[in-house]
Amino acid sequence: MPPDATATKARLLDAAVAEFARYGVAGARVDRIAESAQANKRLIYLHFGNKERLFQIVVERALAELADAVPFDADDLPGYAGALFDHFVGHPHLLRLAAWKQLEAPEATAAEVEAYRPKVEALTRAQHGGRVAAGVHPVDLLALIVGMVGAWFGASPALWTLAGGDPRSPERLARHRAAVVTAVRALTRTRIDLGELLSPEQQ
Repeated sequence: MPPDATATKARLLDAAVAEFARYGVAGARVDRIAESAQANKRLIYLHFGNKERLFQIVVERALAELADAVPFDADDLPGYAGALFDHFVGHPHLLRLAAWKQLEAPEATAAEVEAYRPKVEALTRAQHGGRVAAGVHPVDLLALIVGMVGAWFGASPALWTLAGGDPRSPERLARHRAAVVTAVRALTRTRIDLGELLSPEQQ
């Protein structure tokens, strides 16, 4: 029976995700991807083209999988932010891929733009319908939400030290998750109860 090309492509993509997340585009090696996938490296060029194109495919696949795993809900942005935070906790390679993408391949592909377009359109409708605060452009709003969700993972180790304890412990992550949800709620709701933003000592 001939080898299953679909299975081989899936193994190559999985190996490429790990390789690019660790080394970026410049540091990634086709030989290592092929070895990890237990495949001939010529199959990479056959199925995906060059290394740069393979990286774009990996990024586009990651965006599609993220959209499936964490559906966007413009009517529950705090819930979306919390779910996205949880997904990043369980899939830390996604943030590393995003960082390499910004550094080494910042130009947006059509597929990447289309991955964000429905979210921006949903935010626009929610703002026009009075369900989300309209003071911030929907593109800026989405960037702020995603930025807040990822902030803890990219924070300085010095800042983590001031928080006390293990910054990746379940307890510390849960506290920061709650802070993210609260911040997104305050940013996006049409009416803000200032009491929610104050600590007990400030109230």
